[in-house]
Amino acid sequence: MAVANYGLVTAKEIDVLGIHLKDVLEWIKLGWMEKRGRGVYRIAHYLPTEYDTYAEAVALVGETAMICGESVLAMHNLALVNPARVHVAVRRRLRKELPDWIETEKVTAEMTEDNFNGIPCQKLSEVIRQSRGKILTERLVSAVREAGARGLLDIFEYDALKKEFPV
Repeated sequence: MAVANYGLVTAKEIDVLGIHLKDVLEWIKLGWMEKRGRGVYRIAHYLPTEYDTYAEAVALVGETAMICGESVLAMHNLALVNPARVHVAVRRRLRKELPDWIETEKVTAEMTEDNFNGIPCQKLSEVIRQSRGKILTERLVSAVREAGARGLLDIFEYDALKKEFPV
């Protein structure tokens, strides 16, 4: 299960599998797993990918979380953005302690959830539109062109964005 989810597994998933917490603690002691945050563990011999940070941020925040804003552009490697923190939108109030590299915000009515490589995120076309005025227009035009070429947008989204951001 962890291999299919960027090496990550949550306490809830461990419980569903019927594994006892004492076994997980033993695996951590043996170096087979590492604790990443409250209720989130990563198998130790996992080969990292470029999407690990985003998958871990969603796992640490919880089930209703999704990557949003500039972090979606960074995750897709578009518009030359590199936010200092991973932006994660949540649907309900969050009371848990999170690392400094994660910034949470409330899900707004105009946010639509999508999925990229198994990671819940805000729809890319929305993020591009919302970034107008925050990110240089030529970078957004380039992002539209590249996203269209890489198949990250469906044909209707791509056509609409081409009209808004002349490619």
